[in-house]
Amino acid sequence: MIRVLLADDEPRYRGTVRTLVDGTPGLVVVGEAATGRAAVAEAARQRPDVVLMDVRMPDLDGIGATALITAGANAPRVLVLTTFDLDDLVYRALHAGASGFLLKDTTPPRLVDAIHTVAAGEALLAPTVTRRLIDAFTGRARRVLPDLTARETEVLTLVTRGLSNAEIEAALHISRGTLKTHVGRLLSKLDARDRAQLVIAGYEAGLGQPRTG
Repeated sequence: MIRVLLADDEPRYRGTVRTLVDGTPGLVVVGEAATGRAAVAEAARQRPDVVLMDVRMPDLDGIGATALITAGANAPRVLVLTTFDLDDLVYRALHAGASGFLLKDTTPPRLVDAIHTVAAGEALLAPTVTRRLIDAFTGRARRVLPDLTARETEVLTLVTRGLSNAEIEAALHISRGTLKTHVGRLLSKLDARDRAQLVIAGYEAGLGQPRTG
C-alpha cells in the first residue's frame, strides 16, 4: 500500500485528489496539510511514501517544505503539483529534492501513474517541463561529468531521457539488479540524493533529448 500525504491550501482540490487516491487500489491518503509547515509536520508524523505538494502555500511555500521533508534519511518522495508551468519553479523544486513535477490539470490516470512512478524511486516530469529543461540547458556551458564508465554513461543518458527501469533494462539487456548497481554508482559519483538529481546532472551534461514514440 502506497501512503500519500496531500499538501495543498485549496480544500476543494484536496478533496478531489483524496477521492481519487482513496478510490484507487493500492493507494491511501494518510493525511492532509494546508500550509507548508503543516506539511513538514504531517510528513514527520505520518511517514508517507509520497507527498503531493503544491508550490504556492501560506506559511512556508512548497519548495521550502520539500527541502525540509527530503532532507532526512528514508525521506518520502515528493511530487510537486502546480498550476504554474514556470522554469524557476521547476528548477527550484528539483534542486530542493522533488522527485517529480506535474501540472494540476493532468488527468486522473496520469496522476495515479505518477504516484506509482515516484514511489518506485523514479523521476517524473511533465512533457512540457521536459521540453523546457532541454531548451534551458541547450547552449549552456555543460557540466563535466566525473570518470563514468561507458555503461554508466549509457544508463545516465536513458535516465535523463525519462525511461523507466523496465525500459532501460530492455534497451541495455541488463537485469534489474545490474541496473540498480549502476544507478547506485551514479548516485555516489555525482553526489546525487535520488534519481531526480541524476536527471538534473544529465541535462547539465547535455545528455537530455526529447523522447520519441
